[in-house]
Amino acid sequence: MLTDTHTHLNAPQFDEDRHEVIQRALESGISRIINVGFNRETIPSSIALAEQYDFIYSTVGWHPQDAKDMTPEDLEWIEQLCKHEKVVAIGEIGLDYYWDTSPKDVQDRVFREQIRLARKLGMPIVIHNRDAHHDIIQVLREEKAAEVGGVMHCYSGSWETAKMCLDMNFYISFGGPVTFKNAKQPKEVLEKVPLDRLLVETDAPYLTPHPFRGKRNETAYVKLVAETAAQIKGLTLEELAHATTKNAVTLFGLR
Repeated sequence: MLTDTHTHLNAPQFDEDRHEVIQRALESGISRIINVGFNRETIPSSIALAEQYDFIYSTVGWHPQDAKDMTPEDLEWIEQLCKHEKVVAIGEIGLDYYWDTSPKDVQDRVFREQIRLARKLGMPIVIHNRDAHHDIIQVLREEKAAEVGGVMHCYSGSWETAKMCLDMNFYISFGGPVTFKNAKQPKEVLEKVPLDRLLVETDAPYLTPHPFRGKRNETAYVKLVAETAAQIKGLTLEELAHATTKNAVTLFGLR
C-alpha cells in the first residue's frame, strides 16, 4: 500500500470530480494521503478534507510565495490548528526564488518563524525549495530544524545538498519529475538516498508523471512515481511501497 505524502486534492482543479479522484487513488493501492494547506484559503479546505476521509491527513503552513500576506495572527492560527488530530506537520514552508511574489527577506522571516513554531510544538516540517538550495540549508541549520526533521518535498537538488538534508534528520521525497526521461540528476540522487529516508508524492494537480505529463496530476499517479523509484532501487513495487509507507507513518505519526 502506497502513501502520497504531498498532494493538493482541495485545489479547484478537483472541484468537479474530487470524490472520484480519491476513489481512483484507493483503487490504485494508495492507503494514506497527506494533503497540504499552505495559506489562508487552502488551510481550512485541507483540514475539512482530512475530516471527511479517515485516510487523509493535513498539513498547515504558509507558502513562501504568500509570505508577504502572513500576519502574526496567522501564525497564532496555525499554532492552534496544529492541535487538530488530523494535522501532522507544518508546511509547506520554505523559500521560492523562482516566483518573485514575496521579498526574500520576508520569505526568510516567515520561514524561520514557522521552524521555531515547529520546534516549540515538536512537529515535522514540509520544505518547499525552489532555486534557493544554499539559503534553505543555511536557515535549517541556524534554526536547528534537525530537532524536528521533516521532508524535502519534490526534491530537485544535488546529491551534495541531499546529504546535508539527510544529516539534519530530513527525508527526501520524489514526485512526477523523476519519471521524466531527461531527469538524470533526480534519478541519480534517488538511487543514493537510503531506503529508510525515501518518500514518494504527486504534488497533484501539478508535476504530472510520465506518460500523463501535461495533463492534470492526481493521487493515483503516485504509483507511477513508485514504479520508477522501485526500478532505480532494484526493488519490487511492493518492497518500495512498504518501505516508503513505513517512512511516512514514522515521520508523520500516522495511524
